[in-house]
Amino acid sequence: MSEHRASIHWLRNEGQFDSDGYSRDHEWAFDGGQRITGSAAPEYQGNVAGVDPEEALVAALSSCHMLTLLAIAAKKGWVVDDYQDEAVGTLEKNSEGRLAVTRVVLRPRIVFAAGKGPDAEALVKLHESAHRNCFIANSVKTEVTVEAR
Repeated sequence: MSEHRASIHWLRNEGQFDSDGYSRDHEWAFDGGQRITGSAAPEYQGNVAGVDPEEALVAALSSCHMLTLLAIAAKKGWVVDDYQDEAVGTLEKNSEGRLAVTRVVLRPRIVFAAGKGPDAEALVKLHESAHRNCFIANSVKTEVTVEAR
């Protein structure tokens, strides 16, 4: 078992505070010292320069899939030279009529070292194993689909 922490801080800073008139900007701080500006999505009066929670969820799912896949590939002796993903999450009403990130599509593109990668069938199984063993995917109700290219 392990614990993972994040500190979130928001401050009004003398501005008005009503349904339209407050800043959504805040700070995320992590135990390694990283600090990130968070905000609401622009559609919810957030700052486009900040990372919104929906984007963070999509990034966490994509990152977890990649890290899990890299670990499995390394154990199998496959050498990954490059991994890129253009993940997309969809915010819409769920079956209970509430807004949720209901779907995330991962679109990983992987380059293996010449002669050091899986065949097409093994690549499909690699993605399935990475998804099945991803801590974040195992933690959410969001449907996660991998469209490997």
